Amino acid sequence: MDRLIYTAMTGANAASHRQAVLSNNLANASTNGFRAELSTFRAVPLRGEGATTRVFALEATAGHLDTPGSPQRTGRSLDAMTTGNSWFAVQGLDGAESYTRNGSFEVSPEGILLTSNGLTVLSDGGSPISVPTGAEVAIGFDGNLSAKVGGQPPTGIGRLKLITPTAEDPLKRGTDGLFRAASGDPLPNDTNARVQVGVLEGSNVNPIETMVGMIQTARQFEVQMRLLQTAESNDRSAGQLLGLQG
Repeated sequence: MDRLIYTAMTGANAASHRQAVLSNNLANASTNGFRAELSTFRAVPLRGEGATTRVFALEATAGHLDTPGSPQRTGRSLDAMTTGNSWFAVQGLDGAESYTRNGSFEVSPEGILLTSNGLTVLSDGGSPISVPTGAEVAIGFDGNLSAKVGGQPPTGIGRLKLITPTAEDPLKRGTDGLFRAASGDPLPNDTNARVQVGVLEGSNVNPIETMVGMIQTARQFEVQMRLLQTAESNDRSAGQLLGLQG
């Protein structure tokens, strides 16, 4: 009975965690630049006297689906999509340099270039990008930014920091949904990275596959709970038999 309880309990916990991951993916099926989170688990056998037959299911290193979402043409001058495996650099709420595929930008009342959810966009020098008051901002295919005020000719105001992660220092998702280098250090600016203007990258979540996964996970959770009920029933029956023998 003891072995069955541990097996069913960890299986139910794993199913519950996977359901939470799938629910979050589905909720972000329309979020620009969102990368679907992947949940993986590994079997961990316990060692020790009386415990060698117990196995826990523990979460392994979480990952993400590293395929681009579908391009969505907007025609807006402050919308951009990186090509290939390049990312935009932004400043996270914790102050650390972070990376996103969401290229929907806007200018704050203070004249700072921000993402649509209020994060500061970083230049290739790692600093915020200031925009002159009342200027029209244009993004070049190489990430260079220019500002035009009234009838004056456009002037350069900086370049977006674009990075391309490598296998030696891949990106890891943070709890805030942003990505950071596994090493914890800012990645170097990639001068060869390019962007498409007037286009946004959609989420790479497949809603139908995600909903099917949620149904399968719910059934898996029900199976584990039935195993727990079976273990409890077996325990009661064993207790009754021992009582009769006494």
